[in-house]
Amino acid sequence: MTTAQLHAAPRGEAAEDVEHVFSLPHTPGAVSGIRRRIREILADWGLATDVTEETLLVVSELLTNAIVHALPPTTLTLSLSRADRSGAVRVEVTDMGPAAPTGSALDPDEHGRGLSIVTALASRCGVHVHAGETSRWAELQFATDTPHQAPGAVCPQPNVLSSAAPPGHRSL
Repeated sequence: MTTAQLHAAPRGEAAEDVEHVFSLPHTPGAVSGIRRRIREILADWGLATDVTEETLLVVSELLTNAIVHALPPTTLTLSLSRADRSGAVRVEVTDMGPAAPTGSALDPDEHGRGLSIVTALASRCGVHVHAGETSRWAELQFATDTPHQAPGAVCPQPNVLSSAAPPGHRSL
């Protein structure tokens, strides 16, 4: 089991606005270790089961995409924000951009659905390219007085910049 650098310290000053940043090993086995750690964090945040499961699926899909298709290093940022009667979990995976093709084609029956899954679950998502890095992000919104709001994101395809840049990011 890979456990290197899985202990991220939260950034943020209040439980209403918390961020965890993880530097990830660039190996397929890293995803399962990160999922366990993320599950603990989401439980600490007291999120509904469906929000937790959907967030874990988004984390898995974005991380697997980075490990299979991009250059290391890879960083995962997980954040929670709450305001009035709603909240959002934000998942952002940053890598060093696309890896050179290996010559072996991936089986389309086994691969290629990850970003579609992210799009189906996220309220908002996008891609941001900056300074030699690529970040793919997704936000899962939820109501604090009910378990979860219905998703309905329209997310850009890979290598397309989002018109709805996340806070702190500039559109190119």
